[in-house]
Formats: sequence, structure tokens, C-alpha cells
Amino acid sequence: MSDYNGLVEKFEAHRNHLQAVAYRMLGSINESEDALQESWIRISSSDTSRVENMGGWLTTVVSRVCLDMLRARKSRREELSIVNVPEPITNQQVGSDPEHEALLADSVGLAMLVVLDNLNPAERIAFVLHDIFALSFAEIAPIIGRNEVTSRQLASRARRRVQGTETTKDSPEFIQKAELVDAFLAASRTGDFEKLIHVLDPNVVLRNDTAFAPVSHIPFVHGSQAVAKQFAGRAQGARQMLVNGSVGIVVAPLGRLLFILELKVEDGKITEIDMIADPQRIRRLDLAVLDNRS
Repeated sequence: MSDYNGLVEKFEAHRNHLQAVAYRMLGSINESEDALQESWIRISSSDTSRVENMGGWLTTVVSRVCLDMLRARKSRREELSIVNVPEPITNQQVGSDPEHEALLADSVGLAMLVVLDNLNPAERIAFVLHDIFALSFAEIAPIIGRNEVTSRQLASRARRRVQGTETTKDSPEFIQKAELVDAFLAASRTGDFEKLIHVLDPNVVLRNDTAFAPVSHIPFVHGSQAVAKQFAGRAQGARQMLVNGSVGIVVAPLGRLLFILELKVEDGKITEIDMIADPQRIRRLDLAVLDNRS
């Protein structure tokens, strides 16, 4: 019993780190809790007498559980999507901690969560463990069932997809659009209607994705007044990201992806906004984190 109690203490001492690992891999606080529960089942029945690095061993166990969960999710085609997503502020799941989840999502970066979700399981595990938690490829290889060279290649491929290309980020046009989108998001969050009108072209067109239930009945919105009304006060879970190499927006309250926005800018005004909520369409997008704006 003393050995069991000692193992409980060691597991609890590493819980915050292990949950951070699981959350970055899975993008869901509920799934990360499930991963820790499953990991504990495996850990509690294991012989730990020869474990020299308890933190590393626990991380390995949790990582393998997360890999299994990601593969199962992929096989069932379960992605972070608009299906059964709670409202960002008013609707709270029983037993959940929305404030803690929001902090986790913000620390990881909303755009990062979305980009990670577009990686395959092995890429995601290799990238998270190496680039975020600094594990060596010698440690990562047995977790994902690949050799060191392949593990390095998977992490490198994931890194390129996460970071995107750097060729256009310093251009005046890119910077101008990023600043305009920043202003759009700031005005949306605060509900500043006049500032929203200022950044929108008078004839701006919003094409809603009817896969997103709240707007399924209004596929098109025309004019700055009408478009501003749709966004005013409703961007608390939104951040900039690269969408097909250009500045776009991810809307993911508490890290749960609702939709992505592609924007067209002409003469310093937003002229077109395309909402993409269908998971199949999102998977076809080239997504990347935009500097520190994620």
C-alpha cells in the first residue's frame, strides 16, 4: 500500500505538467482529463521499481495514451467542430472549469490548436513533445513507433505547417492587412459599432457557412451596417492566423473551433468575409500560426 500511495503522490506531483502535455496534444480539456484517467489506470498496474526518471516515464505513458486517442479520433473522423459546441460564455458543462480551460487555450494559442488539429497524430505528437516540451527524438521515437530520423522528419514537417512561410510577412500589404484585421477584432470584441463600420467597406459582403447553425438561415449579409451587427460584441474567442498564406481569423472560444474567416481587403477596407465552418472544408485549408498573434 505504501508503494501505491507513493505512486499516487508522484503522479499528482506531475499532474499539471501531464495535463499540459495532454491538452496540447488533444486540444480539449475534457479529453485531456480522460487521457490522464486512462494513463493512471496503466500506471497504477505497472512495475515502477526500475523507473529512474519518473517525470519522463509518466510523460511517455500519457503521450502514448494521447496518440491512441488521436488515432481513434481520426478513424472516427471526429474533429474539433461546430457540432454540440457550448456557447462561449453562458453555457458551462457540469464539472468543467471554463476559466481554467480558457487560460489553457490562451497559453497554447487558439490558432495553434487549430493548426495542430490539422496534423496527423504522429506529426502532432512529435512536434508537441519536441518543440514545446523539449523531448529528444530518441525519447519520442518509441512513443510514436518510428525511428529517430523519421520522428525528426515528422516534427520538421509539422513545424513547417504550424509556422507557414515567412516570405510575405514583412511586406507592406501583409502588415496593413494584419493591422486592419487587428482593428476589426478589437472593435468586434468591445462591440464598438462605429469602429467596425470604419474598417468595413460600405458594400462589404459576408458569406456565412450554413453548416454553422446560428447563421444557417442567412447565407449572405451585405453592407457594413448589417455585417457589423453580426460581429459586434462576438469575437472574444477570435485570433488572427494565416489562412492559405494570408491573414485570416480563427474563432475558437475555449479552444473549441467554431469557424475560420477569410478576408479580402481593398483600399484599406475589408470588402469580403468568407466564413468556413464545415470540418471537411477546414481540413483542406493551409493553416499556420501568425507570429505571436495566435
